[in-house]
Amino acid sequence: MKLQPDKSNAPTINAYDRVWIEVNGVRHAQSLSVSSLPNVAPAAWASGDFEALSASDFSPWAQSGAELIVFGSGQKLRFPKPQWLQDLIPRGIGVETMDTTAACRTYNILASEGRKVVALLLIDT
Repeated sequence: MKLQPDKSNAPTINAYDRVWIEVNGVRHAQSLSVSSLPNVAPAAWASGDFEALSASDFSPWAQSGAELIVFGSGQKLRFPKPQWLQDLIPRGIGVETMDTTAACRTYNILASEGRKVVALLLIDT
């Protein structure tokens, strides 16, 4: 049996700390979105404050073609309010919540498997 490593053209999270995330060698010091979807570059996302999040931070991803959103809630595990996900759930887009460091690791695994995944990563400020 021949084994081959999974290959993906998706952005890769190379490193992270509690105040930054490095994607494809570029360090980001603000909350950001990272996606395995074609032609979607890593971009600034949300305000960096969990209490300031709203449905408008999640709704744009309802039409993205993602099958799963990995929400990194910052240094602590905090679940999104149901109303924030109101546009995702009817479209069958799953949302998994974990702290941001776990979300970084999970995104890399899912993206390397070819999954259509978006990581919404909150960096606490």
